[in-house]
Amino acid sequence: MHVPVDASDPILDDLLAGAPAHPTRADRRAGARAAARAGAVPVMKLYRSAQTVWDKDGDQLTEAGAGPVANPLTEADLAADRVLHAELGALLPEAGWLSEETADSPARLDREAAWIVDPIDGTREYSTGIDEFAISVALSVRGDVVLGVLLNPAVDVALTGRLGGGVRRNGEPVPPASAREALDGAVLLASRTEIKRGEFEPFAGRMGVREMGSTAWKLGLIACGEGDAYFTRKPRNEWDVAAGILLCREAGLTVTDLGRQPHTFNRPDPLCRGVVAAAPGIHDELMGMIEAIGTLE
Repeated sequence: MHVPVDASDPILDDLLAGAPAHPTRADRRAGARAAARAGAVPVMKLYRSAQTVWDKDGDQLTEAGAGPVANPLTEADLAADRVLHAELGALLPEAGWLSEETADSPARLDREAAWIVDPIDGTREYSTGIDEFAISVALSVRGDVVLGVLLNPAVDVALTGRLGGGVRRNGEPVPPASAREALDGAVLLASRTEIKRGEFEPFAGRMGVREMGSTAWKLGLIACGEGDAYFTRKPRNEWDVAAGILLCREAGLTVTDLGRQPHTFNRPDPLCRGVVAAAPGIHDELMGMIEAIGTLE
């Protein structure tokens, strides 16, 4: 049985105050933010440039031709992954590592803590020059995320949070997120590809649907009050949602999977049962609509 980590758990002091150069939880958060900014250097150097883009096709990787790519991988993804692995590994050497762009190793499952990273969440937007992507960094302890950073270097916005410590936007505290009580008229941030497939048509009659790239960035935006809800009826990987889920929880939103269960992390299978994040006053009704319409798992 999973026992959630509490903000007062002594393990957080042990882990987050481990390195002499980073003696406090706040400094560890600053260290993770600095690592994200280091990862952003190659990301922005290659942004809107003629870089190689590959198309992920199952287990095969082929160089993409001209035009949009359904599941792209760029030179910047790989470069940022190398930087983040080095920086975060130095920040907390005893932590495991789970990243979209690194071959997974079961060794992480033996670690009490693990970094969960997406070097560029929203690579499709990034590769087409749309400023809706984020470097996502989360630290999981005993299955719960205790530290999260989302950095969108294209708009120079860094969102950071730690368990029990609230959310900050470029270092400034963020007020509690949406306290909306009525589902009708709520603003829903949604994937433009899912919108194009018609997946939000059943909800558009009651909610305002606003398209936005990057799962992580959508979660970060609603944590800052720029929307009332985000959900996907399809599975998502831990690296897509870990940091954003912490930010939403710290902002006072209710976050569950499609089975109404809280997410846990650093699991053997990193695929999650989707995510539903919303103001507490509308989460239950929104879940009811999703259940009535059906998931897309």
